[in-house]
Amino acid sequence: MPRPLREATIEAKQLADVVLTAALEKKAIDPAILAVADLVGYADYFVIVSGRNPRQVRAIASEVRQHLKHQHDILPVGMEGQETGKWVLLDYGDVVLHVFQEGARAFYDLDGLWADAPRLPLPEGVVLPPTDDLDVPSFSLP
Repeated sequence: MPRPLREATIEAKQLADVVLTAALEKKAIDPAILAVADLVGYADYFVIVSGRNPRQVRAIASEVRQHLKHQHDILPVGMEGQETGKWVLLDYGDVVLHVFQEGARAFYDLDGLWADAPRLPLPEGVVLPPTDDLDVPSFSLP
């Protein structure tokens, strides 16, 4: 028998915050929570994050799945893209997580596609790493 989709005590906004916080545990970058309830009929929030490479994208998605399973007894109703690691989608009903490799995020541009959706502030207490802390290859002209 399948487990319940979500604990009765966790609301969609709280779930979006938990999803984002778990994604940030694996150093997800460029986080966004979009309130899409007034624009679509299948979700209340999109959580969008990026990873630097396919391995990190898969690790972020795995961390979110494991955290929600073990800490909140919540399983996704759907998953896509885990094999390639370019765009992994985890569907938790009212909350859909999109984990993109940076280039794929720019290409599909969900942030632009859903520009009419309000962008919510990050959960209280979330601190993003400084950009100089990230392993970004330097570029210089010869």
